[in-house]
Amino acid sequence: MAGGTAEKSNSTLEAAIALGPRIRAAEEEIEQGRRIPPHLVQAMKEAGIFRMAMPRAWGGPELDPIMQLRVIEAIARADGSAGWCAMINSDGGYFSAFFDQDAAREMYRDLDAPSASSLVFSGRAVAADGGYRVTGRWPFVSGCQHCDWVLLTCEVYEGDAPRIGSNGMPERRACLIGSGEFEVLDTWYSTGLRGSGSHDVAVRNVLVPAERACKFPLESRRAGTLYAYPMMFVYNVPAVTLGIARGAIDTFVEIAERKPVTMSMLTGRKRMLRDEAYVQSAAGRAEALVSSARHFVYGQMEELWQTLLEGKRLSLRQRALYRLAITHAHAACAEAVEMLYKAYGGSSVYSSGPFDRYLRDVLTANQHTVNSLKIYEAAGRVLLGLDLEEPIF
Repeated sequence: MAGGTAEKSNSTLEAAIALGPRIRAAEEEIEQGRRIPPHLVQAMKEAGIFRMAMPRAWGGPELDPIMQLRVIEAIARADGSAGWCAMINSDGGYFSAFFDQDAAREMYRDLDAPSASSLVFSGRAVAADGGYRVTGRWPFVSGCQHCDWVLLTCEVYEGDAPRIGSNGMPERRACLIGSGEFEVLDTWYSTGLRGSGSHDVAVRNVLVPAERACKFPLESRRAGTLYAYPMMFVYNVPAVTLGIARGAIDTFVEIAERKPVTMSMLTGRKRMLRDEAYVQSAAGRAEALVSSARHFVYGQMEELWQTLLEGKRLSLRQRALYRLAITHAHAACAEAVEMLYKAYGGSSVYSSGPFDRYLRDVLTANQHTVNSLKIYEAAGRVLLGLDLEEPIF
């Protein structure tokens, strides 16, 4: 583990680890249903997964971001889709910090209420008495079938014209929409992370009260170190791919002990997969890739968290390095899983086998926008002291 806080025990982490066997037992149900089944959603609620970021003032655990990474990683180690939903659907603790706190507490009476989001600004919020009339369609809303709230981003309109702010830019709002106010569209037919249920959602002329529509860029309205940096909720992403890759290594080691090499059986001298030099090399290289990427992520997060604990603002360099750690972790984990997939041999190609799913899941996670190839350039510009052309969270 990467130092300090990451070594601490925690009841939520222990509960997440204990859920592993139950999640693995449901992997086919998750895959075929293209969603997390209700019984597992309930189990994740009872484990405290969705309330991780809820404030202590409300009775929540307010877990630090290092511990949140570890919890999500533990879930993803059992199943990538479950880990993805653990990551996304626990954002309610962060989202509720962006609104008036009395109104937010009313919305989140249940601290275990799962939340989802889409930040692509494909909606329109037309100013109306008491709030906004919202219409639009948003993609990639992971876990939307079991969520109580979704945070959806909109351009603000006055009638048919965009409202322009004092800075000369169109105004934007992030709106919290309740589960009965949006429609889930059956669009999530994906390569991997099939069980994440990342469907499109549609909203049609729903009146969203002003207290449920906050300004964008997001600003925290809650005291506390966890909420000092508004985009902290994005920083949980690498835990999923690290968990997937660790699960792949675990499975590879287990199978290599008992799987015979096909060609050795033809010679009459039976050898196990783990006896092959190329397999040993693949296992070692995969471990090096995943462990080093993990230390980069956790090391940078510990630095960010310490800076926030000291009451300081995160520097552009710190944010650039963490975004670089995220992107590197996804690339390294994808390389590691692909290597194990190859070393496992022809059995990898069967959809009923574990490595087909590991590879599909890690490649799908790697396509998320936070892992864009542009991040290398943007981070490099920051490190070289040049003007930043691409935004870095």
